Amino acid sequence: MRFVKGISLFLFYPLLMLTVGFFAGMKAVQFFYPGDIKTEQKGSVEWVDFLETQMSENAYDLQINEFVLSAEGEGTIPVASTGEKLSADTEYVLEETDLVRHTVVETTWRLPPKYVGMNREQFLEAMETYGNYPPLSELERGFVGLEVLSFSRERVVVQMNYEYLQPSEGFYLAVQDNEVIVYLEDLETVYINTGILLEQLPEDVQMEIIQMMWMEDQAALYDFLETYSS
Repeated sequence: MRFVKGISLFLFYPLLMLTVGFFAGMKAVQFFYPGDIKTEQKGSVEWVDFLETQMSENAYDLQINEFVLSAEGEGTIPVASTGEKLSADTEYVLEETDLVRHTVVETTWRLPPKYVGMNREQFLEAMETYGNYPPLSELERGFVGLEVLSFSRERVVVQMNYEYLQPSEGFYLAVQDNEVIVYLEDLETVYINTGILLEQLPEDVQMEIIQMMWMEDQAALYDFLETYSS
């Protein structure tokens, strides 16, 4: 008889503690989530499902709050960059646009060493700095601004905008550092740095330019540039 009583007590206390824990948990849910659950309709399986649902909802809310706080702290939501970088083989194309006459002269250069290794953001920043603080020689030509038209590892295109000086007479073609430049009639004011290398031209044209080739008007000048700049 004592043995039977011992077994009964051994089983009674664990069951009692389990029952107390279950009802304590139910009371806690009623306190923190009033109206969300009816204790008399919840079995053990429903109780587990309810807790998992609440935990998932809370975790989702936490993720949303962290995302909003991060966006507010940064000011903008970051956008992934392509990661492309310029190399020594990248084509550097300049489109010199005359805003007065609506003409464009396109020249292709080797990429200047200072731009090698730059990604898109760095190159745009460098171009913005150049546009804000152009060299004096550019201002003398009538430079008013620039725009990056395209960017890739193979090729970048920059549009340089000018309101060129309005000369009353013709022009002279000359050579400086193996590059063809255009002087106004005074032979002192540089009108255009063409980007055309002297060695790229036919020999007879090279000789004329070395001796200061005369262009009687703008039409003749732009015909020459369009012929030899591509």
